[in-house]
Amino acid sequence: MDTIVIGGGQSGLAATWTLLDAGLTPVLLEAGDQATGSWPRYYDSLTLFSPARYSSLPGMVFPGHPDRYPHRDEVVDYLARYARALARRGAGIRTGTRVTAVEADSGRFNVRTSNGDMFSAPTVIAASGSFTNPYLFTLPGQQDFPGEILHAAGYDNPASYAGRRIVVVGAGNSAVQISYELAETATVTLATREPVRFVDQRPLGKDLHFWFHVTGFDRFPARLIDSPPGVPVLDTGIYRQALRDGRMDRRPMFTRFEGDELVWADGTRELVDVVLFATGYRPSLSYLDKIGALDETGHPRHARGLSTTHAGLGYLGLEWQRTPSSNTLRGVGRDARHLTRELKAHLDTRRTRAGV
Repeated sequence: MDTIVIGGGQSGLAATWTLLDAGLTPVLLEAGDQATGSWPRYYDSLTLFSPARYSSLPGMVFPGHPDRYPHRDEVVDYLARYARALARRGAGIRTGTRVTAVEADSGRFNVRTSNGDMFSAPTVIAASGSFTNPYLFTLPGQQDFPGEILHAAGYDNPASYAGRRIVVVGAGNSAVQISYELAETATVTLATREPVRFVDQRPLGKDLHFWFHVTGFDRFPARLIDSPPGVPVLDTGIYRQALRDGRMDRRPMFTRFEGDELVWADGTRELVDVVLFATGYRPSLSYLDKIGALDETGHPRHARGLSTTHAGLGYLGLEWQRTPSSNTLRGVGRDARHLTRELKAHLDTRRTRAGV
């Protein structure tokens, strides 16, 4: 094999397709029982922010009306069909194969798995996403809180939260969407460090992604931006109206837990049943710990998806890897093609030097 792809979500699938297009021989290793990544585990009501016309991976159009917003389960079905198409093209897809360690050995990589198998290749693409590594910070007194604390990664639907007092921590799309649906049957506060930044989802009657496409924003090089801004919340108006109407409220972040109470920034205390952290994720790359490919925070040392520590190692699906859309369905295909070209050039150079 030429390349080992770690992770069978949207990034790993796109990478495998573009590797095959380039005439390379990849094997894809996926920890789950199907190559659909983390999508089956997202909360039940999740829908794409981007219309179907902008949500296709290389080689296969997302089905249905191009201007609709596909539901989570439609994405799962699309990725499953994409994986079957890859298998028909001859891609090696190994599900139920969790990678535990990557070793660098004389210009090759040995990839070890939890079931004792080892795969070896001159190039590796780490495309394992971040869903399995949710970020949840700790506040004073948190360990003694008798209520429920969870991350958005563990939230499914509002059914079991009816009538409860809930604080959702976070100012991004997931935080606002989850707060909105919980507020139908529970009392909900959105706790944030800064006011929520809303962006109109359909300016001038066109979806925002139409404007991203025609202006080229989705392809704007991330390296030209000093500090990527926080992700704004896309809104047709319903979330802002919900805050105005008091369906849910927004308060500055609380400072600590005290028993079963939260202490708010103004010093007031309140009994709370549930605190849900919608505070994002970090790259899930612990299998690279031992080769020095990661920095002290667990993020990869890379330039536009290419490792700066190990030739032949690439990454896919990182936030702001090359563009603002790098970790999305609509943008990962461009990054996959770029990474494939770079890794193929690396392989060609190796073969030339070896006289092959």
